[in-house]
Amino acid sequence: MGLVFCLWRLTLLSLAAILFSPKYCTSQKDDGRKYPFMQNAASAPSVSYYDYIIIGGGTAGCPLAATLSQSHTVLVLERGGSPYGNPNITNLNAFGVPLADTSPFSPAQRFISQDGVVNSRARVLGGGSCLNAGFYTRASPHYVREVGWDGKLVNESYKWVERVVVFQPPMRQWQSAVRDALLEVGVSPYNGFTYDHVYGTKIGGSIFDQNGHRHTAADLLEYANANTITLLLHAIVHRILFTTNKGGSRSRPVAHGVVFKDDHGREHRAYLNQGTSNEIIVSAGALGSPQLLMLSGIGAAHHLREHNINVVLDQPLVGQGMSDNPMNAIFVPSPQPVEVSLIQVVGITNFGSYIEAASGENFNGGSQRDFGMFSPKIGQFSKLPPKQRTPEAIAKAIERMESLDQEAFKGGFILEKIMGPISTGHLELQNTDPNENPIVTFNYFQDPRDLEMCIHGISTIERVINSKAFSPFKYNNMSASMLLNMTANSPVNLLPKHTNTGRSLAQFCRDTVMTIWHYHGGCQVGRVVDSDYKVLGIDALRVIDGSTFNYSPGTNPQATVMMLGRYMGVKILRERLVADETK
Repeated sequence: MGLVFCLWRLTLLSLAAILFSPKYCTSQKDDGRKYPFMQNAASAPSVSYYDYIIIGGGTAGCPLAATLSQSHTVLVLERGGSPYGNPNITNLNAFGVPLADTSPFSPAQRFISQDGVVNSRARVLGGGSCLNAGFYTRASPHYVREVGWDGKLVNESYKWVERVVVFQPPMRQWQSAVRDALLEVGVSPYNGFTYDHVYGTKIGGSIFDQNGHRHTAADLLEYANANTITLLLHAIVHRILFTTNKGGSRSRPVAHGVVFKDDHGREHRAYLNQGTSNEIIVSAGALGSPQLLMLSGIGAAHHLREHNINVVLDQPLVGQGMSDNPMNAIFVPSPQPVEVSLIQVVGITNFGSYIEAASGENFNGGSQRDFGMFSPKIGQFSKLPPKQRTPEAIAKAIERMESLDQEAFKGGFILEKIMGPISTGHLELQNTDPNENPIVTFNYFQDPRDLEMCIHGISTIERVINSKAFSPFKYNNMSASMLLNMTANSPVNLLPKHTNTGRSLAQFCRDTVMTIWHYHGGCQVGRVVDSDYKVLGIDALRVIDGSTFNYSPGTNPQATVMMLGRYMGVKILRERLVADETK
């Protein structure tokens, strides 16, 4: 027994050395390169076998796959293409171009929630990290404890991510003014540059390097074992396949394979190798994961039968608990030019609102100027309440924006996002086509506590705008209330229609709500999956991504989603090693 224990301990230490080795910890600079294990799904065999099948090569799927490949064969099925060689993904100044692309081949797939807010989901290797504003910040220690994660492994997993994809952003004049203004109005203390989630004002990390070059979760595949991982692009998973485990007193469905199609419409099947520890892991995102569970027969039985889907497990909580953190912003025209910046500074208030900012004009498509992450081209449109944001209204706003003089683009937006949120909605199938979006409702501000946080956030932004620190970037004759009214009436008009807003801050929150792309839920822990992310009532199936979150972690979730992929990969390998040794 002593010899077995020593061998087990030695093996575990060896595994740890592999898992945390910095061997691959240099960021890739060659935009055009592809991993040797990356291929189009059309080249895949009709039938194949692996230890792990990961559905979704996104923000969680990439670090998860890289980790599991250290000891086992892994198949990653990504429905989108490669981010490498695409300057609209790579370059900071091109932010928003993919989000404005509504073609079937865009790396961003637009959807509109039943609330009327335009949104996007990723369709590219690396997931949302290829499309977002780049801000990187960890979850709070309280969040980690509440979820029940191992704090030591969480920190190690964050650091594993940070060695490859995270940088300290350069602080220029406009972002510095926002920082100083937040401190002036009492969002303190100043915590400097840190990844940690702490009350006060701080500079966070960025996945854009000093040259404005984006690094994504796909870069974490540099850690992968190229001999054991297969990555298929343009692989649309249609359903998970199940068999029945008849052992014990009752039978349970067991995931054992998937059906996917390539971009030519040809069907392929991938199965798990024989072995009790092999698994299928769904990492398709907050929309894709609950959608795929339903398409595979896991969901509310009556809803599945409406779509002629065979019921594998009657699980009415799939698709429930959907949330999207509402964002509201105020545009501040500047009397002087400002730098192009996305999110760099955040004010973490003690009342549940996060204050952030972005500035400068983006060149989305040749020489066409727009407002970057607040452009109507990407659906960020606050002139009309959500239900009135028709395609015609958005098209008219784009036309007006493109006719503006260059002076109109000098300035930036100060935004607030509420913690949580508390309000929740649901997701259901529109049809059985996995390429199409499900129907999703977020119920923004349904809970009055969310609305109260927004009101406090907007009030704080007004004080930031009126502060001495921010005064060089504000016209003297434009009060914060005028800017509030200007934002609500026309995001591309420098002249307010009237000096009195004529609306309450509560109404402003409701009428100007936009998304900050932090939606989550649908496969939540304790409802659809257990604390190890195993689907309740199903064997050999897990969900590991933001769909499992009850609340969005930190001010921006991408750091924690990447961490979670790494964290669970390490946990799975450790648990499997122990299980193998005790057989």
